[in-house]
Amino acid sequence: MKVSQRTVRLQLTEPLRISRSTMAARDAVWLGIEHHGRRGYGEAVTSTYYGLDAATLGRLLHGTARELARCADPETALEALRAGELLTHGTPAAVTAAVESALLDLVGKRAGLPVHRLLGSTGAPRAATARTLGITSCRAAAEQAGRLVRQGFSVLKIKAGAPDPEDDLDRVRAVRRAAPHARLLLDPNGAWAPALAQALLPRYADLGVEAVEQPLAPGDPETLARLAEGSPLPVIADEDAVGFEDARRLAGRVHGINVKLAKCGGVDAALRIAELIAGSGTELMLGCLTASTLGLAPAVHLADRARWTDLDGHLLLAHDPWTGIGGTDGTVGAGGQPGLGVRPARGGIPPGETAPGESAPEPVRGAEAAQ
Repeated sequence: MKVSQRTVRLQLTEPLRISRSTMAARDAVWLGIEHHGRRGYGEAVTSTYYGLDAATLGRLLHGTARELARCADPETALEALRAGELLTHGTPAAVTAAVESALLDLVGKRAGLPVHRLLGSTGAPRAATARTLGITSCRAAAEQAGRLVRQGFSVLKIKAGAPDPEDDLDRVRAVRRAAPHARLLLDPNGAWAPALAQALLPRYADLGVEAVEQPLAPGDPETLARLAEGSPLPVIADEDAVGFEDARRLAGRVHGINVKLAKCGGVDAALRIAELIAGSGTELMLGCLTASTLGLAPAVHLADRARWTDLDGHLLLAHDPWTGIGGTDGTVGAGGQPGLGVRPARGGIPPGETAPGESAPEPVRGAEAAQ
């Protein structure tokens, strides 16, 4: 197998403000794994919150070449990854997820099957995705909400956590007036103290908000669980539910868990969490970081398993270098093409390939495996 990678800049259409930061762009590192003329692709994006910059991601993905060189083929590598035998202990979840994505894409292409068929689904998953509205003025939020519902969006996720809690309430009221029939989710990104959350949740319930995501600062899941117990609307854990053990601790104690492949470690890890919480009273939400279609595609192949789907990260970009999962009409879906079913958009050059006039990139050293 040959491994190659490429780092690109993903620019947002407009800066996205949440309670703890404002983001205008992020870097993505694309991983390509080639075997017998076919290539599979994965993506890892930078994250200040998780302490991952482009150099770190590039170095760690570079190191996977040596591990993949021990495997005879992509199928063997995928089995080793799932068994915890491919990557070293402590490898960041985002790196594991990107490697798994590339292997799933490649294995699917070799088998002539879409990834969701490899995972046991018969029909192609499709779901209404939430569309995120950042912390902004009431007028801007209302205009955006009206435009989105006209495009076909039925679920809107409103970021909260402004210094004045009344500003958030006013913005939700404005969105509700502009989109009276939309399902509304709220995400303070951990900005509220417990007492404030207890005071605000009934007011948001009166406004018809369907669920609130991570209202409290992460690090105290017991307090989050107690808040959920008395909440008038569903409470979904996000930053307090990173991996399997976090999900085990909260199963049956919160109403939902937001599973992001980049934080839990990929598709297989997400499926194990979904199995763990099934029947517990805690339901699955599929979320994402801001990323390209390539980064979101693996989660889209799981979209039929979630109550809430929030896979709109690619829709926030000024230019998405990949295409294949839809979303602009409010619905994301996996098609019947082998692998992830994504392809480069105009101007998107996958790792291992060249644009006209470029020289071919060198494969990552140590990436040759037994053929």
